Amino acid sequence: MLKRTVISLVKNELKKFKKLLSPDYPQCCEREEEDDEGQTNVRDAVLKITLHVLRKMNQTDLANTLQTKLTPMSHQVLKSSLRAKCNRIHEGISLQGKTTLLHEIYTELYITGGNGEVSIQHEVRQIETTSWTPETPEPPIKCNDIFKALPGQNKPIRTVLTKGVAGIGKTIAVQKFILDWAEGKDNQNVHFIFPLPFRELNLKKEKNISLMELLHQFFTELRLPNFDDYKIMFIFDGLDECRLPLDFQNNDILCDVTESASVDVLLTNLIKGNLLPSALLWITSRPAAANQIPPECVDQVTEVRGFNDLPKDEYFRKRISDQSLASKIITHVKSSRSLYIMCHIPVFCWISATVLERMLGQAESAEIPKTLTQMFTYFLIYQIKQRIQKYQENTDIDLQQTTESIFSLGKLAFQQLEKGNLIFYEEDLRECGIDVKEVSVYSGLCTQIFREEFGLYLGKVYSFVHLSFQEFLAALFKFLSLTLRPTKHFKLFSSTMTDLLKREVDRALQSENGHLDLYLRFLLGLSLESNQRLLQGLLTHTENVCLINKQKIIKYLNEKIKDNPSPEKSINLFHCLNELNDHSLVQEVQAYLKETGPSGLSGVKLSPAQWSALGFVLLNSEEELDEFKLSKYDQSEECLLRLLPVVKASRKAE
Repeated sequence: MLKRTVISLVKNELKKFKKLLSPDYPQCCEREEEDDEGQTNVRDAVLKITLHVLRKMNQTDLANTLQTKLTPMSHQVLKSSLRAKCNRIHEGISLQGKTTLLHEIYTELYITGGNGEVSIQHEVRQIETTSWTPETPEPPIKCNDIFKALPGQNKPIRTVLTKGVAGIGKTIAVQKFILDWAEGKDNQNVHFIFPLPFRELNLKKEKNISLMELLHQFFTELRLPNFDDYKIMFIFDGLDECRLPLDFQNNDILCDVTESASVDVLLTNLIKGNLLPSALLWITSRPAAANQIPPECVDQVTEVRGFNDLPKDEYFRKRISDQSLASKIITHVKSSRSLYIMCHIPVFCWISATVLERMLGQAESAEIPKTLTQMFTYFLIYQIKQRIQKYQENTDIDLQQTTESIFSLGKLAFQQLEKGNLIFYEEDLRECGIDVKEVSVYSGLCTQIFREEFGLYLGKVYSFVHLSFQEFLAALFKFLSLTLRPTKHFKLFSSTMTDLLKREVDRALQSENGHLDLYLRFLLGLSLESNQRLLQGLLTHTENVCLINKQKIIKYLNEKIKDNPSPEKSINLFHCLNELNDHSLVQEVQAYLKETGPSGLSGVKLSPAQWSALGFVLLNSEEELDEFKLSKYDQSEECLLRLLPVVKASRKAE
């Protein structure tokens, strides 16, 4: 009796499988309802045997077709859920703002094969270095192809690590990958994709939980399948935001998806391949955090390098409907090398478009921004003005509240910059004296710069629109701390602005990873009277301008360029001089080059500062650095050291 029942059950399932594999079976036919649990268990058991036999018979295609057609209903539920979450983009703004369909604004990102090196440069300096380097001849990698082996690679790829600086488009690339899968356009050999952002996993760091339970909490609508039978992919976005220890050395080994452990143990075992060794893993990270993953756990490294020159233009033309205005914006951005380089970062393109569309489109009389400080200052001003105009009848939105809100956000930006954090939780806000019950005042006041977000699945997280804007607000906080009239909140610094700037120059030069480089540029830029005038009457009632001895600061920076042996640090100091509108040293070298030409410098003894200025001039010229020949210059050790960034940026050097 038992034997007959078992044989009957198996025969019935095999008949269904045969029908599914028939050429006459409709391709679009989907199972309309889930079987009961008993029937599902029978089908899963028979399916496992059938797939094994088909693959033993070298009928892999048949096996894959059968497995795809029998993918449970939860497969479609997951696709539908992810499609709804990923088809729109909150471009640079909080969930309170308008959204755009992803396919309408998406511009192809430049993704290349990467390496395991960890850069200790500030990320803006990495962008600048990338912009100087000639493009490699190998074609870029399409977002949907990151699990395909690169030329010369033979081993199967399980884990891909994608690096890229903050705001370069890693999360958008993930969103596009998921959306294309959910819409059936690509990677259909993967049956289930589970996005688990680190910023949301952080909220579970104190929990003991099994992998299955964790997925149930993230994907409550799903009845999860037997993972052994399907191709699974996990996407861990934002490794740099992870606040888990990721202790690969000492964590216990875990192989059972139903066994409870800390989230840290679950992650390290997933990445090492102890849990679900057949699953695919995609991890994204800022460069400095990428070394948290042991190299032996990564099969392929890729790098998102943002927008090349053509995609920059394409972005502005998609973003600005008036094509004549778009052309004006593109022309202006190209006229400022520092702005054009920053437009490698998609978020900065959005900020530039927001500011320049208003200034060039409405023919405002104000000076069009040419430096980073000017661009971010106008961006902040427009966001505040827009909010005040919107709520002009609301007496609660006044200038004093605006000032205090910006100051509190600046304090948060400053403290978290010191810690290296780009995302924050409620405890971080409390540390800065921000009442989490009133956080909507901050995110509501400036929805475009400070974001209160509900994650894809769990809890609230907070962030600024981009790391560079966090650095700008941190510099503004430091500046306001000195210039605002002392109160119980603002009495933080008593030294003069000139002495403060000198101290901050020294502090930035002492930073090993350059994390204060851009902050220093902004702080020096804000010290200019012209930039202070922009903020007057908006962030403070006072009409006073905090004057500095500009020439004293310029002289101090020139001395540091002369004395500092690090060419990278010197390059940033030239950017600082640019923010102060001082180009004397650069113009001196440019005039000499114009008179003699590069070959005329052979054997010429320039000062260390002049050699550094020459390096800055060469790096910021619009000509591609294809080949560097030291013979054109002084072949001294000092010259080579000062021109080292040029050597690194050139395709060939001799």
